[in-house]
This record gives sequence, C-alpha cells and structure tokens, in this order.
Amino acid sequence: MVSTSYPFRFGIAFQGDKTPGEYEALADLVDGYSFDVVSVYNDLMFQPALGPLVLMARRLRRAQVGFAALNPYTLHPVEIAGQVAMLDLVSNGRAYLGLARGAWLEQIGVRANRAVQTLREVVQVVRHVLARKPDAFEGEVFKIAAGTTLNYAPLRERVPVMIGTWGQQTAAMAGELADEIKIGGSANPDMVGVLSITLRQGERTADRPEGETGICLGAVTVVDEDRAAARAYVRREAALYLPVVAALDPTLNDPEWLAHIQVLGQRKDYAAISASISDAMLDKFAFAGNPGDVICQVEALIEAGATRVEFGTPHGLNSAHGIRLLGEQVLPHFRQTLA
Repeated sequence: MVSTSYPFRFGIAFQGDKTPGEYEALADLVDGYSFDVVSVYNDLMFQPALGPLVLMARRLRRAQVGFAALNPYTLHPVEIAGQVAMLDLVSNGRAYLGLARGAWLEQIGVRANRAVQTLREVVQVVRHVLARKPDAFEGEVFKIAAGTTLNYAPLRERVPVMIGTWGQQTAAMAGELADEIKIGGSANPDMVGVLSITLRQGERTADRPEGETGICLGAVTVVDEDRAAARAYVRREAALYLPVVAALDPTLNDPEWLAHIQVLGQRKDYAAISASISDAMLDKFAFAGNPGDVICQVEALIEAGATRVEFGTPHGLNSAHGIRLLGEQVLPHFRQTLA
C-alpha cells in the first residue's frame, strides 16, 4: 500500500439529465450526509455540467464540487478557466476542476490529438489565466497573447485539478501537475497499483512529495437491501459502457471474454453483455449490492492505496434510497474506522 498525504474521501456523482428542481432536491439530500465531494459528469450530449453544479453548489454547505470532467477538444482552456472560476465563486472556494481526454468525440468529428501534451497545457493555461498573468503563454498546442487577462477577479488563483485517465503517460503527467487522478468506470483495486507507479514517477520528476497526488476510482453504483436486485440492475447499467472501458484495464487477463463483449457491443446486444458479466468481473467495474457489499469493495480500494471513491449514478434501485443507504450505512462505517 502506497503511503499518501491524502485523507480518504467519499464522492458522489450525477449525470446531466435532470431538471433544475431535481438537482436542488438532490443537493439537499446529499448535504445531510458526510460526502466530501459532489461531481457532475460532462458527457457528450448531456447538459453541460456547469449549470447543475451551480444549482447544487448553492445548497451544499461543505462538500467540494466539480466537473467530472471537462475536455479541451470541445471547450477551449480559457473557457474552462472561466467555468471553474464561476463555480468557485458560487461555492465560496470549494470548486475543483476535472479534466479528461473526452469520450465519443469521434461521433461529432472531433479528434483528440496529442492528448497528454494537450491536457498538460490545459492545466498550465488554466493556472495562467486564473492568476491573471499579463505575459504570453507559448505552448505547443495553445497560445495566449500577452495582455490577454480576465476582466474580473477570480476567488482563487489556483483550484484543485483532477485528471481522468487509465493511461500510464497521462498518469505520469498528472503526477507532475495534478492534485488527483480518477480512474473512471473502475472499482478494481488492481488498477491502483498499475497507475501508482508512473504517478509517483511523475511526482519525483516534478520534485513533489511522494503521495501528494490522490487516486480516485469512480463507477456506476447501485446499493439496496435487496442485493440480488441491485446487482441485476447494475449489470444492465454496466453493459452499456463495459465494451469500451474493459479494454482499458490491463489486469483482466481474459482476452476471449473481452473480444466477446466487444462483438456484442458492436451489435448493441446489451442483454447478452449483461448475461456475460460474472460476479467477480462485475465487482471490478461497479459498486453493487447491499451496503455490506459496498463496504467490502471500498475496504479493498483503501488497502490498495486509493484515496477517494466516487459513487456514480444511479446510486440505487431508487436513487434517493440508494443515496440514503450510502449516507447512513456506508459512510458512517468508514468515518468510525478511519478516525
């Protein structure tokens, strides 16, 4: 287990598919529990995350709030800086910025070229802009002319940065610059070890203390007293993204199964994919079952060296009930044991 300067934290994430009133109600519910982070996905063809985040941030009293995640191919880093600055103002300094290469971009004719260098420069540009530096920024990908500065004062010159990745090169870069990495779509403890090696190498390259960069794993979550129903539901949810995400996990060692679900994914035969997911495989890509099951999964991630989990939508057979089970049974277990 890699030592880290991060305390263990719990996050909860929401999709951009709800009404303003629903986001406000969810914020009120979440605010009654000890969640440390509230995120909103910024997936293609869903609502831009800034709107839901602003609605929720005004009702959340303590949790950090942020994007999971923005990408620099559909939004210029200067605009990214402006969005996180706005969220930071609304949340009174509790915003974080999640960045990622982005997914499904080929569907709109966008190519994610030079992803590692592009993400590196996004972090640099955002910090340059928020600090209102008057000098030019001369990157390989992005350039800002001298004198191009914000016409308002951000609350903070520097906000925490999370970079979403499954890749070694991006993890190494994040070790140099970021506050946290997130392995999205994974609940697999083995992935912590896979990326922590290059993450720590990046920290050493930048002369940062080892363990300064946190490691988050986030995945679809369904928790209910009826564990069989919860796991059946999460299988159907996982079937939608598993053909893509499973190929990113180098620890699986089951090429025949992977090829099988990819073929099924091309056919959009999600029922067959769901039927092909074993219990052991399901636990690598989702948090699912009763509260005791989820507690065991989180314990394995803590032992592996993770510093945060993010419980992703839909949270339960009934979303509000799932959030209550997480807030009333899962989080209190760890608040006591980790104390």
